[in-house]
Amino acid sequence: MGIDRLVSLISRIFFFGSFVLFALAVVERIANAFGYTVLQQYRGGRLLEIAVVLLVFVIAAQLREVKEELKKGRG
Repeated sequence: MGIDRLVSLISRIFFFGSFVLFALAVVERIANAFGYTVLQQYRGGRLLEIAVVLLVFVIAAQLREVKEELKKGRG
């Protein structure tokens, strides 16, 4: 398994994970509106922060891949 395939796999996992965390944050916010809580350890805002960090990594990996493709096209 090359580094490109590994980065692609990790990017997909992080992308999926960020949407799962986003969904959990929305569910937590709705539950909080009704006076309940779904998650004991993390608040909804913290889940959104973690999701954003994961998405930033995915964006950086995608930009790196685009840059490499552009270099291949010129050379």
